[in-house]
Amino acid sequence: MLGTVKSITIPVHRLPHAVRNGEWFDGSSVEGFARVFESDMFLRPDLDTLTIGEAEGAPGAQVICDLMTPEGERFAGDPRGVLARALAEAAALGFDYSVAMELEFFLLNTDPATGGVRAGRHDRASYFDHPVDVGSDVRQEIVGALDRLGITVEASHHEVAAGQYELDLALGNALKSADQLVTLKHAVKAVAQRRGLLATFMPKPIFGAAGSGMHTHQVLTEAGKESNAFYDRADQYQLSTVAKHFIAGQLAHARALCALVAPLVNSYKRFVPGFEAPVAISWAQMNRSALIRVPRAGSGDRASVRIEFRAPDPSCNPYLAFAAMLHAGLSGIRQKLPLPPPVEENLYAFDPERLARHQLGHLPASLAEALRDLRQDEVMRDALGVHLLERFIEAKEMEWQSYEKQVTPWELDAYLEAY
Repeated sequence: MLGTVKSITIPVHRLPHAVRNGEWFDGSSVEGFARVFESDMFLRPDLDTLTIGEAEGAPGAQVICDLMTPEGERFAGDPRGVLARALAEAAALGFDYSVAMELEFFLLNTDPATGGVRAGRHDRASYFDHPVDVGSDVRQEIVGALDRLGITVEASHHEVAAGQYELDLALGNALKSADQLVTLKHAVKAVAQRRGLLATFMPKPIFGAAGSGMHTHQVLTEAGKESNAFYDRADQYQLSTVAKHFIAGQLAHARALCALVAPLVNSYKRFVPGFEAPVAISWAQMNRSALIRVPRAGSGDRASVRIEFRAPDPSCNPYLAFAAMLHAGLSGIRQKLPLPPPVEENLYAFDPERLARHQLGHLPASLAEALRDLRQDEVMRDALGVHLLERFIEAKEMEWQSYEKQVTPWELDAYLEAY
């Protein structure tokens, strides 16, 4: 539920049994799973996800599993099932949902003596620089490792902050993309660790530096076809009516969406002016301070029309994030929500009065705010289901309460001697 990988290892001779009958496990100790008295569940391997290669440095394979109850039904707390259900709802409306991601992360030095992270980063490079250092070598190793896992990286490069990198993943079915993303994050950490670095997908690990986002490009195609349902050649932005309603739906549910696409206390340290992260609920084409962008497509290039949602960060559970984003967009289509005008101006320069004139809302300032909106949002409740939604909110409220009780180094520096 919280987006981390859980696994069980079996010998290869056990695989046929697991495929036929599933592999039983006790779910009572897993966050967001069953209660103690209803804990027995089994893993059903999805052989479409089977990847053969190195596993923990030895020959092996991995396969992603669906979570099933003893009655053979999909477990309500299975995030992968939440996304599968959302995709089925889209298919019922005649659409397939695909995503591509720009995934940012940091490679940080570690201290061999303590195993902790040393202050400072291993390079002084910036956006699109090509430093000759261990970070660049590790990035190339990561791309090679992902290729062997069947994950296509269309491009990779150094990002704005020192020690920060980006991987651009190819457009694909949302469920397959989510599967690949959880595999990718595990692989990136493993490759970095072998080279003595720490890979972190924490949204804002360093004060004053750019945070790590996961800009997600979305496409609806007509089910069973390759026709982009977002494209209209006659429109100024090449956006169809479906696309406009889809954007309007995501704008309408943006605050609740944040709890799922930016799920950490730390995520909201990224939503600040000046670092190309969104702060206001708006859309645009060229404006990188907007929450949703429609990147300019080539003349008449139907396939390249995509809707870029810029709130997600790489700490999110991609199954829940994509399911929630899709439900929000589909709600806009069902309700035929009107799309407000775009705002191409620098939103970081807007004061509250100017935001009000443009009728623009703010993204939540904290995880606590986002959770309040999530709790009240019926579309998000439908997206996750009551079981998972309640457990997600409960876990995240505990996280926020723990954070609120902390006495931070900033407070000690600012107040200890002065008062």
